[in-house]
Amino acid sequence: MIEFSHLRKVYPSTEALRDLSLTIPNGKIFGFLGHNGAGKSTTLKSLVSIIEPTSGSIKVDGYDLAEHRLAIKKKIGYVPDSPDMFLELTANDYWDLIASAYEIPKQLRTQRQDNLSRLFDMADHVDETIGSFSHGMRQKVIIIGALLPDPDIWVLDEPMTGLDPQAIYDLKSLMRSHAEKGKTVIFSTHVLATAQELCDEVAILRKGLLIYNGSVKQLLSTMPNATLETIYLKMAGRQGDNQMIHQLEEDEHDA
Repeated sequence: MIEFSHLRKVYPSTEALRDLSLTIPNGKIFGFLGHNGAGKSTTLKSLVSIIEPTSGSIKVDGYDLAEHRLAIKKKIGYVPDSPDMFLELTANDYWDLIASAYEIPKQLRTQRQDNLSRLFDMADHVDETIGSFSHGMRQKVIIIGALLPDPDIWVLDEPMTGLDPQAIYDLKSLMRSHAEKGKTVIFSTHVLATAQELCDEVAILRKGLLIYNGSVKQLLSTMPNATLETIYLKMAGRQGDNQMIHQLEEDEHDA
């Protein structure tokens, strides 16, 4: 179980998170939804210790992250919001780095890496540099690295961006399987159909504030026959969007 308690993050020009408190149970696929700048990535980066919150606390299985940072980091596999990193390393070099950090036994690492690289069609590219890959292939390298240690908690920030349809299907299958084992999958996405398909529970953020936290099923029940996209836009979208769109159409017609 992961507990965020009164989490706050302040930058010089903005307050990215405002008193965020929520609990993510084990065995769930949990989604963070929100517009750009809503605080999704800030929340995830706080959990994986890239960002230090201004105040508040995070606990994982009852252990405070600030006091047990290294042990908790080894329980987490992380896919950041951009795969443009370690560009001069080969895919295999990057996975070596991950295997060393997580102290994965050599035989087990080889088995997992072979399985994952075949699944994501990367087996023929392991000795090529990450910088030579397309965005989607870079994303696959980072995803394989995150899953290689078989961590209890997957933290995936927009993980499907740039992936081909087969890779998206395979990743979604892996996410479901991981949660079915009683483990935790946390991911952010702007694709609300994917969130509706996958998530057991979601948190919706708007300008750093939590405006909904609960089950997708319960949220959908508030507006029968509506999609998650429709409900989300009513909760988190701009007021007056229809009027703005109408005005844009008129301006385009006049031009």
